[in-house]
Amino acid sequence: MTNTLPTEKWGLTESADWWSAGQARRQQIYGPATEMMLEVASVQPGSRVLDVAAGTGDQTLMAARRIGPTGNVLATDDSASMLKVAAEAACNEGLTNVETRVMNAENLALDADSFDAVICRNALMLFPNPAKALTEMRRVVKPGSKVAVMVFSAVERNPHHGIPFAIIRRLGNIPPPAPGEPWMFALGGPGILDDTFNRAGFVDVSVRAVPIQRRSPSAADSIRSMRNNANDLKELMSRLNDADRELAWAEIEQQMHQFEGPSGFEAPGEMLIGVGTK
Repeated sequence: MTNTLPTEKWGLTESADWWSAGQARRQQIYGPATEMMLEVASVQPGSRVLDVAAGTGDQTLMAARRIGPTGNVLATDDSASMLKVAAEAACNEGLTNVETRVMNAENLALDADSFDAVICRNALMLFPNPAKALTEMRRVVKPGSKVAVMVFSAVERNPHHGIPFAIIRRLGNIPPPAPGEPWMFALGGPGILDDTFNRAGFVDVSVRAVPIQRRSPSAADSIRSMRNNANDLKELMSRLNDADRELAWAEIEQQMHQFEGPSGFEAPGEMLIGVGTK
């Protein structure tokens, strides 16, 4: 994968629209794990929370509900179009404790020691320098407070993406990302997330694996979602010629049928939740 910043991959208006439309699907997949991230970050009534790389703000709204009217969430992202979706969602829900601001995660234009908690969901692995981003998060959180992130576990623990990635790379003779290169599973290997927190200067670092489940009515429905995906899979698929692309989709569909059963399509997955204290 290329060293593309998250905004360059996700920040287009059409991507914001796509992410907005997929809110219910993401809540089904990531909702319980997100609640755990908020819990380990000690997000509680009255907290001032920073949400880094907030995107369209699913977890922003969850934090805002949790902290109540006496708290405040600042959602930051490189993408103004993403943050516009987040702000509109907060407004539609009547949440008055959400603020949005365009900002780069590796250079937070915020005062030190000014937040009770910092969260970052499904984004840290996409940053060119995750340790630098975590160092910035540590700078702006209050002493004794926590920074919690959620990232994807190892690629083999997430077959919904791992199988397609392996098929595309084999057909296109595409090498895997180099160690440290930003991509979806960059922080999923053993000890990598722990080490990143430690290098950023945190104490009491812990990382826990959290299972997720991807559900669709059928494998065919899941494939349709993949074909419309605005993420790493789409970028990788674009490297194939037309013939190999059709072969890839046919093989992916065949492989995805293994997760189809009486209840529809159910593919297992795994996230990592990392937390450290300043």
